[in-house]
Amino acid sequence: MSEKITLNLNGEPVQVEVEPYETLFDTLRDRLELVAVKKACDTGGCGCCTVLVDGKSRYSCMTYTLSVRDNDITTVEGLGSGNELDPIQKAFIDTGAVQCGYCTCGMIMSAKNLLTQNSSPTEKEIRKGIAGNLCRCTGYKKIVEAVKLASD
Repeated sequence: MSEKITLNLNGEPVQVEVEPYETLFDTLRDRLELVAVKKACDTGGCGCCTVLVDGKSRYSCMTYTLSVRDNDITTVEGLGSGNELDPIQKAFIDTGAVQCGYCTCGMIMSAKNLLTQNSSPTEKEIRKGIAGNLCRCTGYKKIVEAVKLASD
């Protein structure tokens, strides 16, 4: 039986009707049409669906929507301000870390989580901070460069 709830999504209250078994991924992508959230593995192993819940990285494919209805949820669409990109988004573009783009939003959200906790991470800390996100296009060099640039 579906339930109408309000999510605090990207700083705004959003009403949505969800099923008890529905994942946050399905709610964000299918019901709210936030297409930056990507599905690849559907088992929490790739990080493409990473969002922030109360500022912490979370795989949306492994999170029931009803479990986060009282939390702040941020997707890549919620970063930046108006027409201004978040420094992490800009750094990914400036360093060419976007490649095919499939993992990019999840990487950016994990990087945001990392930089919120540690504003000046070492390369080793950056690699650990994005370790839950898989990129099939690169050796992560440009991604690490992007996170380092955003930290500067």
